[in-house]
Amino acid sequence: MEKFVIEGGRPLRGEIVASGSKNASLPLISACLLTEEPLILHNVPRIADVRVQVDLLEALGVSVEELGPRSLRLHAKDIRQTQLDPAICRQVRTSILLAGPMLGRMGRVELPPPGGDVIGRRRLDTHMLALEGLGTTIEFDGLFRMRAPDLRGADILFDEASVTGTENAVMAAVRARGTTILRNVASEPHVQDLCHCLVQMGARIDGIGTNTLTIEGVDRLGGAEHTVIADNIEVGSYIALAAVTHGELTIRGACPEHHRMTRLMFGRLGIRFEDRGQDIYVPRHDELVMTPDLRGAVTKIEDAIWPGFPADLLSIAITAATQAKGTALVHEKLFEARMFWVDRLIGMGAQIILCDPHRCVVIGPSRLHGEATGIPSPDIRAGMALLIAALVAEGTTVILNIRQIDRGYEDIDVKLRSIGAHIRRVEE
Repeated sequence: MEKFVIEGGRPLRGEIVASGSKNASLPLISACLLTEEPLILHNVPRIADVRVQVDLLEALGVSVEELGPRSLRLHAKDIRQTQLDPAICRQVRTSILLAGPMLGRMGRVELPPPGGDVIGRRRLDTHMLALEGLGTTIEFDGLFRMRAPDLRGADILFDEASVTGTENAVMAAVRARGTTILRNVASEPHVQDLCHCLVQMGARIDGIGTNTLTIEGVDRLGGAEHTVIADNIEVGSYIALAAVTHGELTIRGACPEHHRMTRLMFGRLGIRFEDRGQDIYVPRHDELVMTPDLRGAVTKIEDAIWPGFPADLLSIAITAATQAKGTALVHEKLFEARMFWVDRLIGMGAQIILCDPHRCVVIGPSRLHGEATGIPSPDIRAGMALLIAALVAEGTTVILNIRQIDRGYEDIDVKLRSIGAHIRRVEE
């Protein structure tokens, strides 16, 4: 096991190149199962979750070749089996993303319940309802046993705009017979990226970027070469990090068009940044001051489905709010256990009132102090939020269970050292 040892209180300055999107890479890697031809992906982040997804595919018989540090050639010419490895599935939630392409290609799959972050109940109902709507029969006896010898198009209304549910349904529908209309679907940038890649492979998808997708099924898909978009959650994390450490940062290849809502929500905390072509520049912030809502009401930060503020940035926003003058109500609507990490932040000196599992009040600015005895990272995003707090805090902080952070952030310690952070990765 490894841990981070961080000496905080230093402004961070310089340039960072945005990594490829974790949330786009995982469904894109899974999409290789839909074709017998090679799928080449560039800008794939070197993170733990990608490695696990690749392990799942290799166990099924997919040939995976590294063409470069961040380029993969995936060739699913022969699939040896239809049952996924339970031990590997427990490591990531996105093992569920193999259901759609396996049904589209093989007509069957045996899937153990997926793992991933423990941030409350994460429904699989939307996946199952959508796949059943396309003609899949599903039985559960410890494994989800799915059979779809004849996928057929259907008009399906999602009960919630699930990201992975949308991705699964799209990957099944592109190989279904006839027309499929998916309504009330997710439209996040990573969902769009998957759809664009599938179109390159020969799929027929209309409405990309909207909440209604119309898909004409095809008999076969071909290979493609695709570059993964920048990770909007990583970029948002670095924007906040630069602002709260009073640093100055340029983030190269950041896809600014994906950060319009980030600009609005972070702006309520006094955080400013500029678009410079495809880069984002974060100027030095001498002081962060929250902007109250109309008539002096408490500043409110809340997540929502795209194009709303991403739930994965809410933990980052909480840490940022501890460094801004004012009071903010932070409302997490999607996961009922994602707020429970804030006790660690309170232990570092933050003034936070946890109202219930979905809401907290943050009063800033707080003078944070290091925690040399060690703070465990509970999940990917809370881990990054605690890492940002450690970079702000006076003194030394030790963060444990950093595998969680490595699951979503590529070479995080290397990137932070390149802009002046004092951070070491050491064996526990």
